[in-house]
Amino acid sequence: MILENSCLRADVRAEAGATIASLRHLASGVEMLAQLPWDPVAAPTHAAPDELSWLARWTGGWPPLFPNGGDAGLHAGVHHGFHGEASVATWTATRDGKALVLARRFLTVPARMTRRLTLDGPCLTLDAEVEADAPCEVIWGEHVTLGGALLDGPVTLATSATRAVASADYAPPESPLVPGAESPWPCLPGRTGTVDLSHPQSGWSLLAGLFELGPAPFVEVTREGGPTVRIEWTADPWPLAWLWIETGGDRNVPWFGRGRALGVEPSTTWPPTGLARATRAGGRLLQLRPGEPGRARLSLLVT
Repeated sequence: MILENSCLRADVRAEAGATIASLRHLASGVEMLAQLPWDPVAAPTHAAPDELSWLARWTGGWPPLFPNGGDAGLHAGVHHGFHGEASVATWTATRDGKALVLARRFLTVPARMTRRLTLDGPCLTLDAEVEADAPCEVIWGEHVTLGGALLDGPVTLATSATRAVASADYAPPESPLVPGAESPWPCLPGRTGTVDLSHPQSGWSLLAGLFELGPAPFVEVTREGGPTVRIEWTADPWPLAWLWIETGGDRNVPWFGRGRALGVEPSTTWPPTGLARATRAGGRLLQLRPGEPGRARLSLLVT
């Protein structure tokens, strides 16, 4: 389904995890979201058994991560797929005036979610609400993955975060970071020297966490000589964000060094290893209870 005004055109795939597959800035013609170089498998499911199965269904854009984020695994007696049911399952989609409303009642947790997308000039806003029928623990995140022509040239990152932490679990040879290292933003200890995350370089494949974002979290990505994308979100329920940078470093299937993507992923939970492993590592999970709906807002502004 298409959501469009005079500034932006969003292509939303309800049948593919409610993913915002494309977001184009009409004045410049610039695509803001990652468009990855393989053809998707058109086979909705409620649980991708592993990362490759998930990637086969996702070729870029912005899906929700719920009720899991990261690795597949068993939690509370239920097997949760990679990045969670919400990101790969089919949603219902309806129009409400100028808004697009997506909804799903989940199989893997006793909960339902409504996602309301609206455009206001050059700003796309998501208002989401999740309600539980019985108590449950979840990871909830938004897999906002920038790319397209936005990453055609050098970019600069700015953020309200004051601390960054390298993932201790995602450490491929192409990651320049020391696994588990932490430091004030924007620099982290690297394998061959200090790494400045505010200026991504070609050939990276890394995952880090952004912390201490304050009451009004944001990340801003500016292409040299081009547009700026500013992502803002509510600190409740997303007090942190995953920062994923893939600039041609990953040479494994299905990337083969071809992908360019920059993920700004507000989340409830660190580490980004899925419900089962995050729990064992002491990660905070979102507790859902009947009668206490969780609400969140995220906006993406193009200037």
